[in-house]
Amino acid sequence: MVYLDYSATTPVDEEVLKSFQKTCLEFIGNPNSLHKLGIKSKQLEESATNQIADLMGVKPEEIIYTSGASESNNLAIKGIALKYLNRGKKIITTNLEHSSIYGPIGYLQKLGFEVEFVHTNEHGIVDLEHLETLIDDDTILVTIASVNSETGLVQPIERIAEMLQNEKCFFHVDATQSVGKVKMNLKKVDLVSFSAHKFYGMKGFGCLIKKDYISLEPIIHGGKSTTKFRSGTPALPLIASMAKALRLIDSNIQDYYNHVKFLKTKLIEKLSTYKEVTINSNEYCLPHILNISVLFAKPETFLHALEEYHVYISTQSACSNSTTSRAVLELTKNEDCAEHSLRISLSGLTTNEEIEVFLKAFDECYYQLKLK
Repeated sequence: MVYLDYSATTPVDEEVLKSFQKTCLEFIGNPNSLHKLGIKSKQLEESATNQIADLMGVKPEEIIYTSGASESNNLAIKGIALKYLNRGKKIITTNLEHSSIYGPIGYLQKLGFEVEFVHTNEHGIVDLEHLETLIDDDTILVTIASVNSETGLVQPIERIAEMLQNEKCFFHVDATQSVGKVKMNLKKVDLVSFSAHKFYGMKGFGCLIKKDYISLEPIIHGGKSTTKFRSGTPALPLIASMAKALRLIDSNIQDYYNHVKFLKTKLIEKLSTYKEVTINSNEYCLPHILNISVLFAKPETFLHALEEYHVYISTQSACSNSTTSRAVLELTKNEDCAEHSLRISLSGLTTNEEIEVFLKAFDECYYQLKLK
């Protein structure tokens, strides 16, 4: 089996799974209980949270645990909009976001909020001058992903954060495809979302980092937790295992990056030789994601053809519900490419041998489908 869909989800690291299991079996008390078992669990919760905060460069009290990046994005967007309603009703975003950004924004539009889309340049990068013209006294939130999940396009988050320092609006970053792949400076970003399962952690768990000078209107009410902004019994095994996953990936992050960059270069060199294959990802994209289009075949047809060889890639984001890639269209301005896009996503676990198997399978599928 050759798995090349790491941007959708990653396999759980065995050490992370051990941490989860150990916590389940040995820390049975609710961290909010007052007895000894609760106190023991609380100590582990605080230790793990301190580790996560240290690795992310934030304060422990700025961490809100969620069920994943989708919930984190919803909490950030709805939480800001509803809490600071008196400040304004305008939200700025891009055409390169995940569906868990567009979903809550669409919900807020029904409540009377206005949404503006900032332009991108010929490389797909946010036009900072246009962004500046969009910001006015009614702007309450700017939400831009650090890395697009379909193309790997990297946005200049630090420059945007710097630009917004003198504005009254808040800046939210969906960093789901960045955390565990590249180092990030979050010092001037107000809110950050990410999920554990993107860096070999457990599924169903994530974080919203919310700087301590910000308040939010919760979207889940009722009951004490690790924070007043998100109710529910603290998921201690998930907290401990995410801390473990972050520690492990942090120790390998540069080696993994260099390895993935080498593999992507090899893929581009080979795939570029096919007449009806277009490389959509450009030099401003993260090496972990390569988006291509096979122009004569439906994406799902090519995907299932590769599946016969036990090779697994993706068409779009696993959460997408559209046949046309909005992100690829925004990047390439080419509808044909957007309708035929395929995503190959790599990780530090991907081997050179797996890439060779993929390329052989791709070649056979390409010519088999071409003849049909």
